[in-house]
Amino acid sequence: MGIVEDEIKKFESGNCAENAVFFQAMEEVIYSIAPLLESDDKYKKYAILERLVVPDRIIKFKVTWMDDKQNIKVNTGYRVQFNNALGPYKGGLRFHPSVNEGILKFLGFEQILKNALTGLPIGGGKGGSDFDPKGKSDFEVMKFCSAFMRELRKYIGPRIDVPAGDIGVGTREIGYLFGEYKKITSSFEGVLTGKPSFFGGSLMRPEATGYGAVYFTQTMLEIEAKESLEGKVCTVSGAGNVALHAIEKLQQIGAITVTCTDSKGTIYDSRGVDLCLLKEIKLEKRASLKEYIKTHPQAKYIPAEEYPEGAHAVWDIPCYAAFPCATQNELNDIDARNLIINGCVSVTEGANMPSTPKAINDFLSHKICFAPAKAANAGGVAVSEFEMSQNASMSKWSFEKVDDKLKLTMQEICKRVALTAKEYGVEGNYVDGANIAGFKKVADAMIAEGV
Repeated sequence: MGIVEDEIKKFESGNCAENAVFFQAMEEVIYSIAPLLESDDKYKKYAILERLVVPDRIIKFKVTWMDDKQNIKVNTGYRVQFNNALGPYKGGLRFHPSVNEGILKFLGFEQILKNALTGLPIGGGKGGSDFDPKGKSDFEVMKFCSAFMRELRKYIGPRIDVPAGDIGVGTREIGYLFGEYKKITSSFEGVLTGKPSFFGGSLMRPEATGYGAVYFTQTMLEIEAKESLEGKVCTVSGAGNVALHAIEKLQQIGAITVTCTDSKGTIYDSRGVDLCLLKEIKLEKRASLKEYIKTHPQAKYIPAEEYPEGAHAVWDIPCYAAFPCATQNELNDIDARNLIINGCVSVTEGANMPSTPKAINDFLSHKICFAPAKAANAGGVAVSEFEMSQNASMSKWSFEKVDDKLKLTMQEICKRVALTAKEYGVEGNYVDGANIAGFKKVADAMIAEGV
């Protein structure tokens, strides 16, 4: 493992608090790909790791806009263009107060390998701003998006960099961003994905990540000779786009989803959560999940502060399969032990890196079927690329066609990851299989194009 430890030390010397999650993601990948690095010295010869962990460029800019009270506001905007060996930079824009360079480097790095796993011609990138859309009027969001795009448009294009949505950036924000881009350039082109359908947006984009995670899980359980999800109790964290559509697809295939969470607490409804009510609360009213028990008093609402420190209520509920779909590092080693004790068979990451390294180690050591984010939540970026294809050909695919292509893509990713893990002596380890398969695809492209 000498080569791996050497690479870790090189990066560790420059690590800082802001880069903590980036370092965590990078370290996981380097240890995972050890079998590949040890089997072929060309990756060391061409310094692939050193080149891969440094973005091609980081763009940072000031965003000045005016609120409804005519006050001038200033935010910081970013675009991390990480790697385009396989195609245009591709990755979402996140508008949230927590956004900083380190978070975006982590997300962009993960995006490189995730996009590579899809088999589609797209590179990796990420961007966003510390702007918070919550509590802002539509007009304020529009003013911010216009100001943001006036800077971002200098660096993007349908064959250069194609951003999408992420936390805080939905169809409303994408619409405003696209509108400003079109005003500036007088060009109607596929420079953003996740657009409203009348701007060339693909059907099924909102559902893609959640649906894809379920499709991946179904295939993984089949490969590992486990029982299907039909009739099984499943727990889901989060209350955003990914979580709600994971719940929707699970219910469609006959699973019983009993939880949903937000930052303030957990809903547990043993009969199966009321998805229509959840969508009304979170998507229309944008209210707390506590509202759920007003309609369903037999359900249980568990405030986050009332649960034992270091653990999360949603992962202490007996289930067959768990789907962490909220945020990074939301599922720790205490939660992992609770899931294992309660008989959990499968864990699928719908969010980006929601499980801590200790939790992942616990899952793998106990032979839990564990689907890592870079493979399991690739459905969103896959449908984004489908949108790029539709825009390029000025065509429109049906919901059924997109869904069929998404399901096939997720099945192929899962099978590719499983076969790669077996090939490199770590059969059943989907973390190592995903990292090796994604890294190898990008690395071979980087070698082929020279330095």
